[in-house]
Amino acid sequence: MPTDPSPTARALRALEILQTRPSTTADQLAERLGVTERAARRYVGILREAGIPVESARGPHGGYRLRGGTRLPPVVFTQAEALGLVMAVLDGQPAAADVDDLVGAALGKVIQALPESVGRQAAALRQHASAAPDRYSARPDPATTSALVAAVAARRRVLVTYRSETGNQWDAEVDPWAVVVRHGRWYLLCHSHRVDAIRTYRVDRVRAVQQTTREFEPPDDLDPVAALEENLGMGWEFPTHVVFDAPLAEVAPWIRPPMGRLEPSGDGCVLVGSTSNPVMYAQEWLASVPFAFRVVGGQELCAAIAMLATRFAAALADRTSTAMSEDTTTTDR
Repeated sequence: MPTDPSPTARALRALEILQTRPSTTADQLAERLGVTERAARRYVGILREAGIPVESARGPHGGYRLRGGTRLPPVVFTQAEALGLVMAVLDGQPAAADVDDLVGAALGKVIQALPESVGRQAAALRQHASAAPDRYSARPDPATTSALVAAVAARRRVLVTYRSETGNQWDAEVDPWAVVVRHGRWYLLCHSHRVDAIRTYRVDRVRAVQQTTREFEPPDDLDPVAALEENLGMGWEFPTHVVFDAPLAEVAPWIRPPMGRLEPSGDGCVLVGSTSNPVMYAQEWLASVPFAFRVVGGQELCAAIAMLATRFAAALADRTSTAMSEDTTTTDR
């Protein structure tokens, strides 16, 4: 039996391509459909006959596009797309398996709207797949996130109220360059006029957002992800300065971007940064680095390291006393 898509199926596929890829040229459309350019133009004609306003523009930046404000038929998912969507949601939001969760409720509506043949497997995947929550992830308020993204898109300066992990709160006027999602956490990459420097704020700790009328221009060569990685460990309340005797190339794989900037220093290297939580910095980050180090800057970090060392020493105190007692008993015998 023939397995080639029908002209109607190809026309609907052409509509889907134009929805997701504006300014698609005839040759690009033909390539995506697996047909000739002439056939691709014929499918565009079918869409126009059906009342769907497909516009065309000549020139190097021309191509087919849907007229703005076009009302289209309901979105149709293939089985692979529906299953991929459910998997992505559960991966990013494990709680979405629960129908009472905000994202879970939205996912349920999407699954319910799917055709029975597609929705059945999507529903089964959601019901029977288990997702372990990431204890390091943090879900920001959707309204706050939307307000920040809107300011990024409009290139408008905003006033934010921020509360750090230690409970300190302040207001800052910032140019919101980008919103970046990194390992389950949402960050605002911005230029803070309060300190005239780049800052990275956790969106879940932003308490208020107010867009202003002042416009800004982000750096021309801005790479949001790279800039976030570079600045995650800078600008917090408590400075950190740690010296390693090992070469930078050996230490670097163990250093997370939020820990600061690692620089060569003689035969070793030095880690310069800042943190809002010295205790976490000491016991979760520094303690995992398998190289000898010296804390030469940051009183709060020094205090956290001393506290951690005392805890570890106390953990071995009873064992040391028992071992000494056993040695004494053996000697007496």
